[in-house]
Amino acid sequence: MKTIGAYEAKIHLPKLLERVIKGERITITKHGVPVAVLQPPRTSRKSETKTVIAELRKFREKTALKGLSIRDMIEEERR
Repeated sequence: MKTIGAYEAKIHLPKLLERVIKGERITITKHGVPVAVLQPPRTSRKSETKTVIAELRKFREKTALKGLSIRDMIEEERR
């Protein structure tokens, strides 16, 4: 984990954010004392679910299932 002073962090915030986007954690210090940590947000299950639902809706709009429902396909796979 990289450590950077508060003044330098203020000046270089856009560059630091780009590094955080890539997965890096950066500790910000003030007079040598850690005061904050920049890190990527934790991915929540809720947002992943929303993404999957949106993708399924797009799939349904573009794909003709010839009378089959998704429920029918799930039941068929279980047999």
